[in-house]
Amino acid sequence: MRLSDILFLGYTTLIRYPLRTIMLLIATSIGVMAVILLTAVGEGARDYITGEFRSLGTNLLIVSPGRNETSGGGVLDLAGLSPRPLTIEDAQSLFQIDNVRRIAPVVMGEAPAQYDGLERSAPIIGTTPEFLSIRQWEMESGSFLPGVSMRYSPPVCAIGKEIKSELFGDTTAVGEWIRIGDRRCRVAGVLAEEGRAIGIDVQKIVVIPVALGTALFNRDSLYRIIVDVRTTSRMDQTKQSILSIIKRRHQGKEDITVIKQDTVLQSFDNIFNVLTMALGSIASISLLVAGILIMNVMLVAVSQRQAEIGLLKAIGAKNKQINNLFVVEAIMLSGSGAIMGLILGHSITQVLKVAFPDFNFLPPMWASYVSLIVALISGIIFGLLPARRAAKLDPVEALSGNK
Repeated sequence: MRLSDILFLGYTTLIRYPLRTIMLLIATSIGVMAVILLTAVGEGARDYITGEFRSLGTNLLIVSPGRNETSGGGVLDLAGLSPRPLTIEDAQSLFQIDNVRRIAPVVMGEAPAQYDGLERSAPIIGTTPEFLSIRQWEMESGSFLPGVSMRYSPPVCAIGKEIKSELFGDTTAVGEWIRIGDRRCRVAGVLAEEGRAIGIDVQKIVVIPVALGTALFNRDSLYRIIVDVRTTSRMDQTKQSILSIIKRRHQGKEDITVIKQDTVLQSFDNIFNVLTMALGSIASISLLVAGILIMNVMLVAVSQRQAEIGLLKAIGAKNKQINNLFVVEAIMLSGSGAIMGLILGHSITQVLKVAFPDFNFLPPMWASYVSLIVALISGIIFGLLPARRAAKLDPVEALSGNK
């Protein structure tokens, strides 16, 4: 038999048993579709997180209390209780570095926000006006911490849209006085709905002057110092200068961590790449299950097609040709199922992109190639056993219907 004959016989066999063929095609397509969808989720998450960091720019240095290269500090640092905390004076001292463009000290906590008998708990960020430009936020109305410096702290604040909606409703918030914890401040502006801040919902926060924040939370320590540099090519030099200045101020102890924004970006990128590959590997298991199903169904098909196999052998078909016939059928099943799965998977990702425009469901190219190759290999491997069993049948016994 020529290859064209084998392909023709394989095709006619698939047509003659439509229920069996459809079942195997669905099993394989589901496996491939699972690979596409799961890797699309992983890749979409990676794209979203890294996109958020890229939107902040790669010219930022983040100074954290505590010597910890991985996280920038432990639990004590999060509470601002590092043995050698960062202070506002530390932040001011960094202005002597010529490559520093802007500095935003940050203190964080949570406190109730109250107005006219209404109250809700809100994350509080204490910082300076430079924070708005560094984080690339925008104002919907009013201004962001007017007249505030690291040391001068007029009683002003900026609030998120959700805070404004819950406390003020449809009335104007700018110019009104609210109580934050045990302090009063005047609302100078309302933040726009769109803002860039990893881990922070811009609509739910209250931003106050950094000096007011340290007084409100009764501590002098800072949560972070964010440094915006002028020239990214001198980023490493600026990092070393920051370490040197703070070390001198901390009695010769290098007890801070300076992290480059692009380093954080690269770390997240690597994590999500591994996650995407892991999701794809997990989904590939379903292709092995589909291969086992192909093997079991084809073993049953060998018994059902004994007369056909016996006839082919009687007219001169060799064992190798019978073996190839069943392997080709397995390849046609797994390949067709894989193509169906690719079409379905990519179609669903397009629908998800429309439904969730902010989240880019983008399956990586390698997922399509790998799922197709794994499906074909699975079909070949699990098609070999029924193919060999068919090839070993005696033509006389096969024609008589005996095993």
